[in-house]
Amino acid sequence: MNRFDRAMAILLLLRNSKLPLSAAELARRLEVSKRTIYRDVDALAEVGVPVYAEPGRDGGFKLMEGYFISPIAFSVGEATSLLIGLALLDRLRAKPFANELEMARQKLLAVVPDYLHDILRQAEQLIGFEDLPYDVFHPEPPAAETSLSELSEAQVITVFLQGILERCAVEIGYFSPYSKARRNYVLSPNGIIWDRNHWYLVGQRPNTSPSLWRADRVMSITRHPQPIRDPSPFYVADWLGRKWLDEAIRNWAEMSPVVIRMTPAQAERLQRDWYYGHAEFETIAPDAILMRFGEGNQAWVFELLRWLGHGAELIEPHAWREAFIAEMQAIVTTYHAD
Repeated sequence: MNRFDRAMAILLLLRNSKLPLSAAELARRLEVSKRTIYRDVDALAEVGVPVYAEPGRDGGFKLMEGYFISPIAFSVGEATSLLIGLALLDRLRAKPFANELEMARQKLLAVVPDYLHDILRQAEQLIGFEDLPYDVFHPEPPAAETSLSELSEAQVITVFLQGILERCAVEIGYFSPYSKARRNYVLSPNGIIWDRNHWYLVGQRPNTSPSLWRADRVMSITRHPQPIRDPSPFYVADWLGRKWLDEAIRNWAEMSPVVIRMTPAQAERLQRDWYYGHAEFETIAPDAILMRFGEGNQAWVFELLRWLGHGAELIEPHAWREAFIAEMQAIVTTYHAD
């Protein structure tokens, strides 16, 4: 084993060991003398590797916590896949660890051979990602004047992720465009989800189940001294598929119930929608289905009814029926104007 291979072997052994490794143990594993180990460790330190010695009976050499050993070789496919991932992250509206993103790309390009470097540079020019288009059928409340900038949203994600990695609580100031109010919460951070151009924080208040918090509505976020002891296992896969919308729409339906009668074909189309697909659909006749969901904005419900067209009937709120009839009559009048 030459000196370079031996130095890399020492790095890998230290990186993969939770306990310090003595010079004697390293010498035994690599079948060299302790003097050779000391010389190799000194060489690693001279080139900037953060290796240090812990004294004591159980002491030995360790790498500084968090030190990352860069790969020394990539195939074209491996390096391209990593660059595609970085390019996709770069296209997100709010990027966690935004300052580190470009440095990671440069480090990746720096460790590949020159011929591969040129190929990967070309890949960056040829591979792109479109932004998610605006969803005209699912409008959102206008952003509050006090909402954060996109850069601040990226910082929110970064601090929240740091809380996950360091197992520390965070305190957020959260603004709801529905209640028009800001409230502060102390959360144990569990995970994050990217969905339809928005980041969602999955966090848990004391003695409650985890909840979702939209990152662009977080007005402030700081570390909190509250300790997190024995966190419950969290699997983000349990939250994918927008399962949280099932309960949310049921709650909204209790506050602002909307019921629409429609044909099976219309119901089948809506059940494929990312949002309306989580509403309640009940078959009441071979040719009729009731859809139940929650919505307090009359204009948005009328837009859905116009899109559904013939075969759809607003059942509840009954008080909205006259207004919708008047709107339909106005449309008919427009067509008879000539």
